[in-house]
Amino acid sequence: MSAAPAEHPYSEPEAEPSLLDEANALMERLPGYRVEIIGGQILVSPPADGAHGRGLTKLMRPFITAGLDGEATEVIQAIGIWLPDGREDYAIPDLAVVDADFEDHLVENNCYDPVTFRLVLEVTSSNYKTDLRTKVTAYADAKVPVYVIVDRRHNRLHVLTDPVQDEYATHRVHAPGELVTLPESIGAKVTLDVEAVLAAARRKPDSE
Repeated sequence: MSAAPAEHPYSEPEAEPSLLDEANALMERLPGYRVEIIGGQILVSPPADGAHGRGLTKLMRPFITAGLDGEATEVIQAIGIWLPDGREDYAIPDLAVVDADFEDHLVENNCYDPVTFRLVLEVTSSNYKTDLRTKVTAYADAKVPVYVIVDRRHNRLHVLTDPVQDEYATHRVHAPGELVTLPESIGAKVTLDVEAVLAAARRKPDSE
C-alpha cells in the first residue's frame, strides 16, 4: 500500500506588524525615549536633558497664570495628537493647550483629535530639524492654530499661526529682548519673554 502524503491544514500567513505596532514595541524597549510616527516614518527621540525639562516647567507658568489651566482649557505636557496625514501618524508635542473636554476626543493609541488642540509647543533638542521642519508640516496639516518653537539651537523663538494646507501662512521669529504676545485665540492673553524662555531652557556650556 502506498502512503498518502500528509495533508496540513491551511493557515493564514501571519500579518506583518503595523507601524503602530512597531512604534509601541520600540517604546517598550526604549523607556524614556519619545516615539512618534510622522509622514509614515517612525521617529525616535532620546530622553530630554534637564534644561529642556526646566524650560518646559517655566514655560507652563504664564499659560497657567493666564487662566488656561482651568474650566475651558488645560495645559498638558507630552499629550499625543493624532495626525491626519497618515493612517497611523501621531506626534507628541512637549506642551499643548487643549480644550478641557479633550478626553472625549480620544482617537487611538492614547492620542487625541487635533480639533481639541489650541496650541502646541516644542523645545528643540538634538533632533531640532524635526521640530523646525517635519513638525511644521504635520501640525499645519492638522490645523493646529498656533505652533511655538523654543529654538535652543539658534537662540530664538518661533511663532507660527494661520495654518493653510501643510504650512503656516504666518511665521514670525523673535530674538532675546523681545516680548511676544500669543494670539488670544488660544483662550487668554499670554506674553512670553523671549530671553527668559531661552535662558530657562539653555544648557550649561560644558553640557553642549
